[in-house]
Amino acid sequence: MTAPRRIVEVAVGVLLRADGRFMLGSRPAGKPYSGYWEFPGGKLEIGETVAEALARELDEEIGITLDPHDPHAVRPWCTIEHVYPHAHVRLHFMRVVSWQGEPHGREGQTLRWVALHEAAPAPLLPAALPCLHWLELPPVLALSQAGALGLGGFLARLDAALAKGLRFVELREPGMAPDDFNRLFDATLDRVRAAGAKLVVHSMHGLEWASRADGVHLSGADLAALAARPDLPLVGASVHSRAEIDRAAALGLDYAVLGHVLDTPSHPGVAPLGWDAFAALVRDAGLPVYAIGGLDADQVEPAQASGAHGVALMRAAWRDEARFPELVARRDD
Repeated sequence: MTAPRRIVEVAVGVLLRADGRFMLGSRPAGKPYSGYWEFPGGKLEIGETVAEALARELDEEIGITLDPHDPHAVRPWCTIEHVYPHAHVRLHFMRVVSWQGEPHGREGQTLRWVALHEAAPAPLLPAALPCLHWLELPPVLALSQAGALGLGGFLARLDAALAKGLRFVELREPGMAPDDFNRLFDATLDRVRAAGAKLVVHSMHGLEWASRADGVHLSGADLAALAARPDLPLVGASVHSRAEIDRAAALGLDYAVLGHVLDTPSHPGVAPLGWDAFAALVRDAGLPVYAIGGLDADQVEPAQASGAHGVALMRAAWRDEARFPELVARRDD
């Protein structure tokens, strides 16, 4: 009987530049998959944390140092496993947003900054493919409030938010009459498409609407009842426990939304998770997780520092002062 392979723990750094580009490097000659493109990183040594291993590997591979003045220079993201012919690896993806020095190949590898709208260089290491999809998810997800604002009021605020950088919207209008929702959907879809943004529809409204948009956002109950991922480009779900996060990942969903993190009027008298409990629940999650509850777009950075992909907003998305960062990244030369 063949003994199971030892899982190799690997730290992976996704360098994000302020112009929206991310960095890939070619694997040096003499290594498995030589010539394939990948994100920089490497194996954890005995006694190292993921962050410590990543800092060491970034120095050894591409000659940069994490910014010592930025406590959020490295942000935990997603963890996946991949079985190669030569190894079974667990990849801990970390977003790197602040560093010192100019990246350069210290092992003879070629480095390239890539924009999301560009085709990634090929061939790409198979385990790196999911990360390209994660990078396409904006840091802010806004839930509609047409029932509270009225159709005209909501569309006016949607126009303003899209003009300020909002790129991900969920239609969720409990109790709205079908005719009213139809008008809301058509008007929202036109605006979102014109802005190059994404639109998902909550599963309470049915998959007919989701199939006309970019996808569906599942309630916790609908996630529990799911036998397989819906055949849609984008599928997310509301989750409330680590078991539900793991189920969403196992079904191949694209993202999850977890909360409530802070006090919010939508959950009066219910104690919030807080950032420490949120971070514990999403640690090494196998898919991007948005934080929701009592947040605004200015809290993308603390959310990401706690392991979130970004923030999901309700009322805060439609305030006049709301801003929507495409990317939170800095570099210290």
